[in-house]
Amino acid sequence: MKFPFTKAALLVSAAIFTWNCSSDLNNADIVPPGDSSSSAAVADPSATLVAETPAGNIYSDMTVRDATGNVIGTFDAVSGNITKADGSVVDTNGNLISGPASSATTGEITSSTSGEQPISSASGNLTSSASTEISSSSASGFSGSGVMDPSGYEVPVLKSLLNNGATGWSSRYWDACKPHCSWPGNVDTTSEASYQAGLTTARNCNIHDVEIPTYTLSYNVQQYWMGYQGTTSACSSDRGGGSNGAFVCTDMAPVAVNDTLSYGFVAAPGSGNAGCGKCYHIQFNGGNHANDVKAAHKALAGKHMIVMASNIGYDVEEGQFDMMVPGGGVGLYDALSTMVSGSNVQWGAQFGGFLSYCQQSLGYDNTVAKYQECVKDMCAAAFTGYDNLLRGCNWFADWYMTADNPTYNWEEIECPQYLIDKYKTTINTTKETRIAWHDDWSTYTGGPLDTLECLSSEYPQGCNN
Repeated sequence: MKFPFTKAALLVSAAIFTWNCSSDLNNADIVPPGDSSSSAAVADPSATLVAETPAGNIYSDMTVRDATGNVIGTFDAVSGNITKADGSVVDTNGNLISGPASSATTGEITSSTSGEQPISSASGNLTSSASTEISSSSASGFSGSGVMDPSGYEVPVLKSLLNNGATGWSSRYWDACKPHCSWPGNVDTTSEASYQAGLTTARNCNIHDVEIPTYTLSYNVQQYWMGYQGTTSACSSDRGGGSNGAFVCTDMAPVAVNDTLSYGFVAAPGSGNAGCGKCYHIQFNGGNHANDVKAAHKALAGKHMIVMASNIGYDVEEGQFDMMVPGGGVGLYDALSTMVSGSNVQWGAQFGGFLSYCQQSLGYDNTVAKYQECVKDMCAAAFTGYDNLLRGCNWFADWYMTADNPTYNWEEIECPQYLIDKYKTTINTTKETRIAWHDDWSTYTGGPLDTLECLSSEYPQGCNN
């Protein structure tokens, strides 16, 4: 398959999301990815350096070389990954995607499922110049519903924070909307380096939990203009939204690493230094935001979490993290009831979800065991058949002890690899894209994606649409 790769693919300016493109690209800049294996790759002495990455230096002949100029692999412009001489595949940060003899087992990008066809355009007459292959990590073809299993990852050693003086509190929600950090305008696209340093964009999925692009070419690209556009949120009524749009991927639900450590995703404050892709270590201190301490807060005391910002909440105050918990309340914008089909599902309170409903039913001074039982019954009624959502909902009862708005001490921390793997898009791996817009992503099951020919000698300022 053909996919023109240019120097601009890694060096194009941040204005790509709204620009009129210049016509300074020419055929000499375009180098196809090629089909040769990395073991047979031969360096072209006239090739120029395109990008320096932690995994090696990428040249315009698609070779990847070490600091002394030796070829160590080949770069695939379609997937954005590097195939090394031994046949293993890594991303540009050097993280292993698949080993020499087998496909990935950690849930990112593997070979394409045979027989899958590219999605047709909404209008039926969109012409693809190429297909980008993004495939599933599971036999079902669903890449969004990844396995929530941190057991294969290194467990960080965490210090006590209980006397560090930095305190905050946690609310909860799960609206199922496209994450704020999935929008290209909400991350740093100043350069390819800044895009990678900010961990690209947060993954988003369709209504069936299949990962889809976070952004594509704009639906109104034409031969004299090219621009990008975020995939519409399921919480929006705009073109491509609702059930046809982008939801949060369900494997971003919280998960226990062990009895005293869990991982999760949060909406971080819109003020201060909080931002997309940052991580925070929190240790619960036994308190409650309203100073109404219950047995659940005491049961949670001393436990640790590492949370990652996948959303920015301008209604979230400094030190607060609004934790993404299935059953935690649909909040202001509800896509959850669109994603989860079922009659007579009781979603609990709009703000507070299942626990708030159980408190109203059982009173506010019942036992932890009674609240756990009530919440887990509601989890089963709502999420049976949605494994990740059910597991994340039960986590709130079993590990989080049904603590309502607990307080904690906190610090910023380096992100653990488990959270990075769940956060980073496996589709928009570089900031440039040729993926075509679609009004309806609900039928996408993985595999090739339609792309358009853009910025070529024939269309130097736009795309062939």
